[in-house]
Amino acid sequence: MEYEIKQVDKRMIAGFHMLGPWEQTVKQGFEQLMKWVDGKQIVPLEWIAVYYDNPDVVPAEKLRCDTVVSVPEGFAIPENSEGVILTELAGGDYAIAVARVENHDFATPWYQFFERLMQDTTYTIAPKPCFEVYMNNGMEDGYWDIEMYVPVQSK
Repeated sequence: MEYEIKQVDKRMIAGFHMLGPWEQTVKQGFEQLMKWVDGKQIVPLEWIAVYYDNPDVVPAEKLRCDTVVSVPEGFAIPENSEGVILTELAGGDYAIAVARVENHDFATPWYQFFERLMQDTTYTIAPKPCFEVYMNNGMEDGYWDIEMYVPVQSK
């Protein structure tokens, strides 16, 4: 899997913090997010899932993720937005790869990306969250084109 290292600006994000197995919580979180975005007429810059834990180390019931949209600087959460968080996604150096996800199999491209990154002789994975940006609406198209972001630092 090909990837490139880029300096990425921080992003302001708004949405829902979820806890539990990602194959359940990400779907549930995006359902909540879509209702909130539609109901409050939010204009998202991007749709993003943020992953905080290593699923090979952290038990499924303790996995954390955020299902969010990126929003402009200065964005304020509208009234009656219960459970919505507003935070930032750190900028910095990231390894970025693009993948097409079919049959809801998000895990395979991530594992392939990490396997490739572990072989990098210049960079190592940094202790910050990873995230994916959705380039299309997979519910309509039947597949998702995603950009995967893994924070890195020089070895």
